[in-house]
Amino acid sequence: MSKSSFWRGVVPAITTPFTADGAVDHAFLARHANELVDAGCTGIVPLGSLGEGATLSFDEKLAIVKTLVAAIGNRAAVIPGIAALSTEDAVRLAQECEKLGAKGLMVLPPYVYSTDWREMGAHIRAVVAATRLPVLLYNNPIAYKTDFRPEQIAELAAEFPQIEAVKESSGDIRRFAAIRALIGDRLDLLVGMDDAIVEGIAMGATGWIAGVVNAFPAESVRLFELARDKGANAAMDLYAWHLPLLRMDTVPKFVQLIKLMQERAGIGSERVRAPRLMVEGAERDEALRQIDHAIRTRPAL
Repeated sequence: MSKSSFWRGVVPAITTPFTADGAVDHAFLARHANELVDAGCTGIVPLGSLGEGATLSFDEKLAIVKTLVAAIGNRAAVIPGIAALSTEDAVRLAQECEKLGAKGLMVLPPYVYSTDWREMGAHIRAVVAATRLPVLLYNNPIAYKTDFRPEQIAELAAEFPQIEAVKESSGDIRRFAAIRALIGDRLDLLVGMDDAIVEGIAMGATGWIAGVVNAFPAESVRLFELARDKGANAAMDLYAWHLPLLRMDTVPKFVQLIKLMQERAGIGSERVRAPRLMVEGAERDEALRQIDHAIRTRPAL
């Protein structure tokens, strides 16, 4: 079965920029999306965890998707994250995003509530069945306390041809091999944790839902391409430069830290929406030490 091409490449989980008064900064969002596509990204994922989706209203989410679709047109795919407190809201969000011109959907388990496979599976089935768009299933048990095991992913893939890919963020690199053992290359496998990208590609991943790319787009795309085309050894020098930054994608304050990177790199603001607050004190000093060192030693590509 032919799968959508946009799962193969670097797909930023784009941050949501805010103005000084706390509103979504649509003008910057549009510019930033185009900067990422200019760097070689194949799609844009708004409304995810890095996009502070849980703090956005339903109308704000739709406005963000509308801005991105208008901004990048057919240059790359807009793939909104679909998560909500209720299945009904998730279904409605998926349907509205399809109407707005999204090319695919990243489907998450519901916020807050985590339970057994019967209920979680029913939630995913309801969202996928509500739209004709290709779907990326997002497995992140660390953040969402719901773990879609390989056999459950295989079950959904057999039931819904439009599920084309899985974003694996369990932190267990063995999951890629486990999924492939069950269903071969039926799904495209995407890395969802920045500091596992080279390892993930070595295990067969074809794409990267990336975070640090928001601040360092050229370097992130180059890292992916090196690991994909020439292997881990060829990518290792650039990976070593990246790793202190990439590890900031896998800590509780990853949103604040990646936005701080953006501001220091000159392509964004560190403003976040409460309950998040900008990092300060010793935590900020250590983050800036690492970020500023990376900027000073930025490799020539």
